[in-house]
Amino acid sequence: MRLIKQNIERDGSGTITLFPEEPEDMWHAYNLIAPTDLLRASAIRKVTTEGVTGSTTSKRVHATLLIRVTSIDFDPQAGQLHVGGKVAEENKWVGVGAHHTLDLELNRNFTLEKKEGWDSVALDVVREAIKQDKEGTVPAVVMQEGLANICLITEHQTILKQRVETGIPKKRSGRSGDHDKGLTRFFEVTLETLKRHVDITLPRPLLLASPGFTAAGFQKYIMDEATRTGDKAVLANKGNLIVVHSSSGHLHSLNEVLKSPEVLTKLKDTKYSRETRSMDDFMTLLRKDDGRAWYGPAEVEKAVEKGAVGRGGGVLLISNSLFRSQEIGTRKRWVALVDKVKEDGGEARILSSDHESGTRLEGLGGIAAILTFPLDDLDEEEEEAVPNGTNQEPTV
Repeated sequence: MRLIKQNIERDGSGTITLFPEEPEDMWHAYNLIAPTDLLRASAIRKVTTEGVTGSTTSKRVHATLLIRVTSIDFDPQAGQLHVGGKVAEENKWVGVGAHHTLDLELNRNFTLEKKEGWDSVALDVVREAIKQDKEGTVPAVVMQEGLANICLITEHQTILKQRVETGIPKKRSGRSGDHDKGLTRFFEVTLETLKRHVDITLPRPLLLASPGFTAAGFQKYIMDEATRTGDKAVLANKGNLIVVHSSSGHLHSLNEVLKSPEVLTKLKDTKYSRETRSMDDFMTLLRKDDGRAWYGPAEVEKAVEKGAVGRGGGVLLISNSLFRSQEIGTRKRWVALVDKVKEDGGEARILSSDHESGTRLEGLGGIAAILTFPLDDLDEEEEEAVPNGTNQEPTV
């Protein structure tokens, strides 16, 4: 994402103009744009005119529209962002108050203004979006016989690019020919599909995960094909094809894949890996039950008020989905909490709900904290309402 123009006043009012250059930028835009914002972008509008004889004609015209946002629809697989709202500025082709959906596109500017002003979280999203030193995307294939999920692990989300499913005959006693042919065909289709979405010659990790020996068989197939076709770039990249165990070929198994030692070594400096470690650290403390790990909105807010999430190791974990609330007051509540933790010298980590770590955090109410000193009975009110209720470790 490129910053074209920033005009922000000391009170937070003003506009920012951005230029999305790659699909990941649409994800940043999705996290930046919220209901009640003013959004200006180019649009195509169908216009109907009536002639002197009463006949009507329709044509599509290009215009720049300003809308007050009411809805946001994001398709991460296609990288498309559709923003609906009411036209907020008179235009030659459309009147104020008319509904319109702006389709934000790559390589086209859009300008955003926040009704309640630009808060610290929104400005952090902008800073993250325009950061030049983007961390690399890591491709992965999570598979089992007859099923392969091809996905991309970006800095901020996991994107399923395509699912491959083919029928493979079962092995029969003394007759494995049909099974072997089916498996080879499955590998062939998976490799063709993988190449459409991923450049497997780039010097970066390519994760191949499966139960049993399916992933190892697929790795061998890739290298055999590279040898057969004389693809030196793929042959030279063999060391980056990492085979790891997973309990199944379904996408949710990516969680255990990313915890394997060989994968952690390769991904130790990525944002995804840091978020995963943050959640693992929290769950470890929660299991100890020593009062230093709490989750849930009320409990975490109490801990922050008591200064327990500050300097000396305090960490606030909060899902970015909480900042998408259509209620301005709700967003302000979480922004204030993040600001308070930072003021106290603690660390505030906003986890992506589109990553596995963020999904785990969602299961805890979207918010958790590691405290610098133990606190007891933060859930006392909830215990009174629900007999025997405790802040026990959830199943996530």
